[in-house]
Amino acid sequence: MSQVDDVKKRRQLEAARIKQRLSNMYEVNSEEIPEGEEVVAFVNVDQCIGCDQCLIVCDDDAIELYDAPLRNAQLHVEVNKKAKILRDPCTGCRLCVLACPTDAIVMIDR
Repeated sequence: MSQVDDVKKRRQLEAARIKQRLSNMYEVNSEEIPEGEEVVAFVNVDQCIGCDQCLIVCDDDAIELYDAPLRNAQLHVEVNKKAKILRDPCTGCRLCVLACPTDAIVMIDR
């Protein structure tokens, strides 16, 4: 069984790896995404799949996952998660936008 420190260390290494790959992958497109103190991330909950990739790359602890009911009563899923941006701690770094596999996160004016 892993110790808490081991898990934290692995999480930090994984976050660094993801950031490096994202910066390599999105070098051209990232210039089109606004960043800085005048913008904040916003999640389109209809597109969010609760994968937690944004949570992993966020250094500012500005993202949390919350339980959301499913819109389709036919599916039986125990937990359905959605991401939520906490506006105050968000620094507008846009890493979450780059990490989102469904393009559910965009930068908007603060």
